[in-house]
This record gives sequence, structure tokens and C-alpha cells, in this order.
Amino acid sequence: MGGMSLFHWIIILVIVILVMGPSRLPNLGKSLGEAIRGFKKGLDGDEIDVTRRENLNAGKKTPQDDSQQAQQTPPADKPKSDS
Repeated sequence: MGGMSLFHWIIILVIVILVMGPSRLPNLGKSLGEAIRGFKKGLDGDEIDVTRRENLNAGKKTPQDDSQQAQQTPPADKPKSDS
């Protein structure tokens, strides 16, 4: 009654094939692999920090800089109409 045996994994695989269809399984595997890679990169945090540091050294704006600037800039007042 502990972990999952090979028989359990085979049953799950058959159910996934029936639900998803064999033509969509490669796309599902690719998406899952990309998600796992992205998660691992997020845990490391190196890629994001290095990219931002390179952009700052080159004098480029990052999307985070744009969003911070938008938050700091107050919205312009609308002109009042005389109607």
C-alpha cells in the first residue's frame, strides 16, 4: 500500500493516452519539459539577474524598469470641456 508500482504507472499512462489522444502527447511532453526547465531556472535565479545586470551595464531599460516608471508617474489630468 506504499508507493506506486509499475502497474499503477501503466494504468495512468493508458488513461492519459485515452484522454489526450496520441497526437497531442508529444506537445504535452514538450510543454511539461519546458515548464520543468523554467522552474529549475527560476530556482537558480541566475538567468534573470544576469540578464538584468547586463542590460543595466549597457544602459538598456528592462521591462521591470518600465513598470516601475509607470507606477511612479502620476496620470495626467483630463482637460475639462466647456459644454
